[in-house]
Amino acid sequence: MTFTPYLFFSGDCADAFTRYHEIFGGELSIMRNSDAPADAQMPGGGDFVMHASIALPDGDGFLGSDDPTGDDGPKTRFSVSYTAPDLDSARTVHAALADGGTVTMPVEPTFWAPGFGMCVDRFGVPWRISVAHSK
Repeated sequence: MTFTPYLFFSGDCADAFTRYHEIFGGELSIMRNSDAPADAQMPGGGDFVMHASIALPDGDGFLGSDDPTGDDGPKTRFSVSYTAPDLDSARTVHAALADGGTVTMPVEPTFWAPGFGMCVDRFGVPWRISVAHSK
């Protein structure tokens, strides 16, 4: 069973997924409303992102789109969790995600993991960065 986060944005989905692609790599795909055939476009037209995805080499990834309502409400009551292979990688990813955003907890060793930290990125998405336990 696989659970995949699907993130909603208010007009900046393409920017967010371009940034996440810079940080995590993988295969980026962005489909805009204007890419769809005219009879399949969302009402109101526009060039918003209908669907974006990042497929990572290990089979994981995440999805998203712009919310065509343009609500731009806060992204609350969730966070995206990322498990890094080591403390240095965790700190690098945390710093990249926090660039232009807010650090809510720096990556530091904890009693439950070799490292854990939290941030909210410049797109308003909250992240939890953990370090995997060594085998």
